[in-house]
Amino acid sequence: MLPFLLTLRRIVRGIWRGLHDPEFQVLFSLAFITILSGTLFYARFEAMRWLDALYFSVITLTTIGYGDFTPATDIGKIFTIGYVLTGIGITVGFVTKVFDHLQQARLDELEAKRKTPPSR
Repeated sequence: MLPFLLTLRRIVRGIWRGLHDPEFQVLFSLAFITILSGTLFYARFEAMRWLDALYFSVITLTTIGYGDFTPATDIGKIFTIGYVLTGIGITVGFVTKVFDHLQQARLDELEAKRKTPPSR
């Protein structure tokens, strides 16, 4: 459990750090809007509960696809095709930016340690 919490903390710090980068802000906004639009669509047109719609949106965009939910209507299937084709690129771009900021934060920490004179 501790490694999970430490990793989650690093990811949150990477997102927090990234919020100062204009490119990151755009990707964050696009990712948020994409997940929100999928959630709203699936809740409305596929008659999913809000949590199920959010879960399905995230599972779809991360290409995990457990198969426990699938679109039942033709409009749902058509929407999902477009959602996947546009959303995966946005999601990959966002996740890549998060990890870029995580890596840069780690490099900054190492550089600061290297410049700090040893204590005697």
